[in-house]
Amino acid sequence: MQALMDKRCLVDVQQLRHVYGTAGGAERLVLDDVCMRLNDGEIVGLLGRSGSGKSTLLRSIAGLIAPTAGVVDFPADDRGLASSVRMVFQSFALFPWLTVLQNVEVGLEALEVAAPERRRRALAAIDMIGLDGFESAFPKELSGGMRQRVGLARALVVAPDVLLMDEPFSALDVLTAETLRTDLLDLWCEGRMPIKSILMVTHNIEEAVLMCDRILIFSSNPGRIMKEIVVDLSQPRNRADPAFQALVEHIYVQMAGGGRDGSAHTGAFAGTGVGMVLPSISTNALAGLIEAVHEQPYDGQADLRELADTLRYSPSDLFPVAEVLQLMRLADLQDGHLALLPAGRRYARSTVDERKQLFAQQLLRHVPLVGHVRKVLDDRPTRTAPARRFRDQLEDFMSEHDAETTLDCVTQWGRYAELFAYDEVADRFSLDNPS
Repeated sequence: MQALMDKRCLVDVQQLRHVYGTAGGAERLVLDDVCMRLNDGEIVGLLGRSGSGKSTLLRSIAGLIAPTAGVVDFPADDRGLASSVRMVFQSFALFPWLTVLQNVEVGLEALEVAAPERRRRALAAIDMIGLDGFESAFPKELSGGMRQRVGLARALVVAPDVLLMDEPFSALDVLTAETLRTDLLDLWCEGRMPIKSILMVTHNIEEAVLMCDRILIFSSNPGRIMKEIVVDLSQPRNRADPAFQALVEHIYVQMAGGGRDGSAHTGAFAGTGVGMVLPSISTNALAGLIEAVHEQPYDGQADLRELADTLRYSPSDLFPVAEVLQLMRLADLQDGHLALLPAGRRYARSTVDERKQLFAQQLLRHVPLVGHVRKVLDDRPTRTAPARRFRDQLEDFMSEHDAETTLDCVTQWGRYAELFAYDEVADRFSLDNPS
């Protein structure tokens, strides 16, 4: 730890606090008293559940949002220059009308770098991240992994001190994400990237242990740093290494801890009531996990890590599914152990129509936003309402991205349960074909 303190501090966050909403109106405290330092020569991961404020912290450091309170400082170096930062988003965020080369040049153009130098640096960045030969291609011609490489090159080409990454691999398939993750680590370990430090948001425990020198684990509701873990494993890291697995298990237990009273975890979902942040979990995933736990050899109870190995999933991928089952009182999740509750066992034994009816009941009882949407539709003479109405309301409690994800999730769940219909073209909810 002393070695970390001796390194130059690039970003210093002190007592950061952020509240969504307006004074006197609906408010939600998303971050509270967050203090952290990012030092030269390290990769730091922000790990936590959906809605725990990780992305809000990253955006505060990037200057994309102004925190309600606290300080984000960029200490100057020996030349008197403050640390510079650039960000890579999970959604690629490329300009579709620009070529790869033009997308990478955007940041340099904003800095008024001369055209010849701009082109030279952009080509070098494209070559470094493995897209040489695609300079004239447009984003629509590229795969997801290639588009994310463009986003990475665009951030690196301006040679920032700090690279901020917001779940940069989450939108990619497993194999593509693994390839890009490995290539990024190789560039970092070989010293080929023109940056001094990386701060990344992730929800994937194995990814954090694989890449990071330090991991900050966030609690939820509100988001606070509840634990800092130093990853004392040399690179490159091997997932099969017992020390690697032991650390993953340790972090997993830290995140999956809780009481044994059959209630949901305190802070498992950020916010309460309508302002609850929800993850993007499909009804198929929920049903599949219920069925897997219900069947032999588990007979309704399973260790989530063992189940993940059997199903060939990452525990980090099953964890949010299990949390949703807990939220809906279909299962109980304690210390990494998942047990079906009576409603979950009934679901596993039911027909398709009976499952929908049970799912609808649990949604209305335990997911306030679903009940809110249905009540608005019931109360309106037209039995319709624009989806924008609910997104705007959610943005009083959470970020725009979380509001979009939460409403998309509730839309899927509500349609499956036949509680309401949704017209994507009109972007409207209705009671055209509810049960």
